Order: sequence, then structure tokens, then C-alpha cells
Amino acid sequence: MGTHLKRIGYILWIFGFTGSHRFYYGKPVSGTIYFFTLGLLGIGWLIDLFLIPGMDQQADLRYRAGHLAYTVAWVLLTFLGLFGIHRRYLGKWISGLIYLLTGGIFGLGCRYDFWTLNSQISVSNR
Repeated sequence: MGTHLKRIGYILWIFGFTGSHRFYYGKPVSGTIYFFTLGLLGIGWLIDLFLIPGMDQQADLRYRAGHLAYTVAWVLLTFLGLFGIHRRYLGKWISGLIYLLTGGIFGLGCRYDFWTLNSQISVSNR
């Protein structure tokens, strides 16, 4: 079993105009571009429907599997990031508490985590 789940990639693709599936697969630059251009005006979003299997395979090869599940961390970041739940899941209790008290450091810390979460998990899984 790989580090990322293709079905989660397709679920996130539904919201792909925000770049969420690209962040999940470790492509933060294009994820940010999709966020600001609404999935490259919908054209890139539609093309990604066919690119997801390749992105999934690349992510599985690039990131290290281990005791922390990528999908769990991404769901926690996406829905509870401002409360620092994803950071506590990663074992980063102090920054998780800081996120809880500051709304994810006023939302900016969560944006940082969208760029780096896959790498943070991979390092923890060593």
C-alpha cells in the first residue's frame, strides 16, 4: 500500500479549483497557482482528472510510509488545522498548542503546513 490514496485524490479533485489535490500529492507550487486561478480557469482542473493516477504514483515513490498516515494528517490539517490537531498527530505538541491558542498562528501557519506537510510526515516516518 502506498503513502497516498488515489480515492482521496479524486475526492479532493472535486475541490480541485482550490488546488487541494495538488497540495495532497506534494505539488505546492501548482496547488497555489490553482488556488489563485481557480484551477487554471477550470481547464487544468479538468486535465487533472486524468493526471491523478500519475500524481498518486509519484507521491508513493517520493514519500516514506510509516507509522503516520498521510491521509489522516491531511484530513486533520484541512478541517482542523486552525486548532493544531494535525500537529499533535505528528507529535508536535508544543506547536499544536500554539496553533490552538493562536488560530494556527492567525491562519498563516496552516498555509505553511499545506506547503510542507508531506515532508514533515516523511521525516517523522524515518
